[in-house]
Amino acid sequence: MPMRPWFTDAKLGIFIHWGIYAVDGVQESWSFYDDIVPYDRYMSQFDRFTAARYDPRDWAKLFARAGARYAVLTSRHHDGVALWDTAHGDLNVGRDLIGGYADALREQGLKVGLYYSHSDWSHPDYASTRKPGRPPELEDNRYSEVAAEDEDLDAWERFLAYRDGQIRELTSRYRPDLLWFDGEWDRSEEQWRIPELAALIRSEVPDVVFNARMLSEGDYATPEQGAPVIPPEGPWELCLTINDSWGHQHHDHNHKSVDQLIRYFTETIGGGGNLLLSVGPREDGTIPREQAERLEGLGDWIAKHAEAVYGTERGLPPGHHYGPSTLSKDRRTLYLIVFDAPRAEINVRGLLGSVRRVTVLGNGTELAHRVTGGLHETPGVLWIEPPTGADLDPHATVLAVELEGELELYRGAGRF
Repeated sequence: MPMRPWFTDAKLGIFIHWGIYAVDGVQESWSFYDDIVPYDRYMSQFDRFTAARYDPRDWAKLFARAGARYAVLTSRHHDGVALWDTAHGDLNVGRDLIGGYADALREQGLKVGLYYSHSDWSHPDYASTRKPGRPPELEDNRYSEVAAEDEDLDAWERFLAYRDGQIRELTSRYRPDLLWFDGEWDRSEEQWRIPELAALIRSEVPDVVFNARMLSEGDYATPEQGAPVIPPEGPWELCLTINDSWGHQHHDHNHKSVDQLIRYFTETIGGGGNLLLSVGPREDGTIPREQAERLEGLGDWIAKHAEAVYGTERGLPPGHHYGPSTLSKDRRTLYLIVFDAPRAEINVRGLLGSVRRVTVLGNGTELAHRVTGGLHETPGVLWIEPPTGADLDPHATVLAVELEGELELYRGAGRF
């Protein structure tokens, strides 16, 4: 299906990892799967998960101030604990924590995303089979698979019925704009019955967007934590933590700075992607001050430079400019991001056509520019007067290069 324009125009989303794991601040799901925390102790957090100060309107307002256009909430992680009062399965928080979130986002004009794990390491019928082709000598994890001779296909059918029931609830109740799947590695596409699952979802929400972990039905690539050196072709999204953890971990104070987040963000949108930035609310539903402050700082920068963010597409390929860039949809304005105070003129290589003017985005200061060199089909180099003083943004300065026509680039090797 064609990609929904709202997604490629969004640029920033907020990923919310919230669940019972925030009580003790342990890693979501993996802490018991990897035998770091005993399963019973992990589940003992259940009765201490209060959501006592959860205010989804506060969340939505913060996300809007950050410049986000969508958010994704973990409706159910691999641990099987649902954040809504599902009628399917035995593990849920006993109330609906998703409905208010969806309503609050829509009040702010944000699109609603829900995370759902294909895997459920708590469901009694989940560890009833194994991925086809998995070597028998590999040790079985008791939460996810059984030995080949112990497979129970009837149990697997019961699990899929449970999953489909939960998915029907999520789609019919909340009508999400985006479904962010995870855990796909545990089984094959055929075992998950991905085409049938996609058809089920689209029967309720025809315009829904899927991430790549819906395998053949996925709409966009989802690199995680590591910013790609070569951006994927087509739509994509970098999911990234503000500190080192997805969910709330009390000991993790290694937060990325606003400067670092702006670099991640501009490099991502310059490569044609969205940044999905994760926050980890405490068990009571409040977002830690350090994370909120960073969202506010990122939002302040985006608000000042919105013209270079929204309504743009991927900018110059590597080698044309020392830094990320974006391009207006009409391809007539190039936005150059400059992270450091330049010590000399800023240069751009390979521009075919003329530059009408160059200004500092946010205050309109016009900068002198000239072209040197060039031979036959090889264009010269554009040199731009460096901004100074008050024209320099404390985080990243953006220069708007207005072109006489649509952007054309020379990608050759010159005359030999």
